Formats: sequence, structure tokens, C-alpha cells
Amino acid sequence: MRNVAAEIGIRAPSLYEHVADKRALESAIIATGLHEQGEALRAALAAEAGAGADPLTAIAQTWRRWARDHPHVYGLIYLRDLDRSDDAVAAAELYAGGPLREICGGDLVTARVIWAYAHGMVNLELTDRFPPGTDVEALWVRGLDALRALLPTNASG
Repeated sequence: MRNVAAEIGIRAPSLYEHVADKRALESAIIATGLHEQGEALRAALAAEAGAGADPLTAIAQTWRRWARDHPHVYGLIYLRDLDRSDDAVAAAELYAGGPLREICGGDLVTARVIWAYAHGMVNLELTDRFPPGTDVEALWVRGLDALRALLPTNASG
């Protein structure tokens, strides 16, 4: 908390005037991050719709880019427990997942399978866990090709 307070130019005790504790601060960052990720995914789908591109690829590329651009926030959101009892976090999680649920025609199982794949790939990339020489781009393409078969025909590009 002292580090956060110093970063924004206030004393640590003043930070507690805005958030109750470290968990509340994390939840605020998580809710903001999820909302920003949801905005990026929505923008990607809107751009895809105008260009006639593949919505699954648009979602995956945006997910990957957002995670790589915000690795610390991504880790806070996706590599720790999520406090869904915080209304802002729960709402932001639903918002962020909306574009993926949309291209899956509301099928939560399919959406979660694709989410798990994307998260696993991003996590392996962010932690540099692929063996040297691995063609990560080819893994993304092959994985998305396989997952595309799960999508409703009108969302498969």
C-alpha cells in the first residue's frame, strides 16, 4: 500500500480514505482492467464487422494484445482468485466476457473452452514457458482453427 500511495503522490494513510484495504484496492484495479479489456474486445468486434474478418481471430488477437500490453493487470485479474462478491468486479467480469459469449451464440461451455485456451496460451507466453524455437503464431492459428468448429455457423468467419 505504501508503494501504491507513493506512486500516486500521497501518503499511505491517505490511501485508506479511498479504499478499505489492499483487497479493495486490488478489486478496484481488477474491475477497471476487466472493463478496459471488455472495451478493447468490443472495439475489435466492431472493427471486424466492418471489415468482414473472423470474429474469433479478432477476439483472440485482442485478448493476446491486451494481456501483453498490461501483463501486471492481466496477472492480477487472471492468475489469482477473483472476488465476485464485489459488485463492480462481478459486473466487469460479465462485461469483459460479453463479446466472447456473443460470438459463441450465448453457449457458455463453448465460451469457456475458448477462454481457457486463450488464457492458457497467453499465460504460457507471458511466463516464457514455450520451448525455444516454438512457432507460437502457428499454435494460435491451429488452436483457433480447431475451436472455430465449436462456433455457430454465423460466427465462424
